[in-house]
Amino acid sequence: MVENSASKYLTTENMNNIFITKSNTSLMDTDATAELDQFYFYETEQFTVLWILFIVIVVGNTAVLTGLQLGKRRKSRMDFFIKQLALADLFVGFISVLTDIVWRTTVAWVAGNIACKFVKFSQVLVTYSSTYVLVALSIDRYDAITKPMNFSGSWKRARVLVVSAWGLSGILSIPILFLYEEKIVQGKKQCWIDLDSPLKWRIYMTLVSFTLFLVPTIIISGCYIIIVATIWSQNNALRQGPMRDRRASSRGLIPRAKIKTVKMTFVIVFVFILCWSPYFTFDLLQVYGYIPKTQTNIALATFIQSLAPLNSAANPIIYCLFSKSFFKTVR
Repeated sequence: MVENSASKYLTTENMNNIFITKSNTSLMDTDATAELDQFYFYETEQFTVLWILFIVIVVGNTAVLTGLQLGKRRKSRMDFFIKQLALADLFVGFISVLTDIVWRTTVAWVAGNIACKFVKFSQVLVTYSSTYVLVALSIDRYDAITKPMNFSGSWKRARVLVVSAWGLSGILSIPILFLYEEKIVQGKKQCWIDLDSPLKWRIYMTLVSFTLFLVPTIIISGCYIIIVATIWSQNNALRQGPMRDRRASSRGLIPRAKIKTVKMTFVIVFVFILCWSPYFTFDLLQVYGYIPKTQTNIALATFIQSLAPLNSAANPIIYCLFSKSFFKTVR
């Protein structure tokens, strides 16, 4: 993986950047320089995609936060989680996408070593937080569906879930402080990660894939399997029981509003998986040597990398589609 500039580019941990880490220790080689020149063939297209994503992320998530703040109805736990997710997505726009745009404009890193570590840490933090707040939201929907009459302590549990999501994101981001540092690359200062062997890159990308995608996806999927099974079993029990039992059991029915929030969360989760799975699938195949280095694959990687911040841009659209009252407030 670290034998060429394309490889280093495709396997950097900065999920929201498309070609920030354009090369590795072989950058001084003639072949690596040629590959770097080929990368810049896509520079205009990538700038265009990044600016569009930045605008959609910032405008969309700002609208969500404004709508939640101005809404007159009583705030629910779902509103609380949506607010946290919108904040995380907004930070993705400002901290990941915008800094990517600035760096591509300056080409060299001009902010110093401390800023290098801080910016990289922040980029990874907001990426993890966007994922783990979604995990927390799924756990809360699981709790709301499987224990619909358990109101005591629900808000406290919601806050604990969110604090845990942000705290775990911070812990998982700490290694970045030691991996990135300011280095001279091709005569210019860069904020750089340099793992000096293919084995280290494989271990690194495998760990990132597990913590940022696979484990969250397993937890979320488990929650939704139980949610669907619970709704299915309750509906079947209600249809099969006598009329008197139906009236009695109707008190324990899951409200339509809760089912609607489950549907919205499911769509959010589906989009999350849709945006991230191509990235990790491609990167893992590449880092383990199953994808050859070709110009076509470089172009494909350029497109795939753009799908990660697309997740933060899509979430506000989903909120509006599922909430007419929210859409009216935003308007």
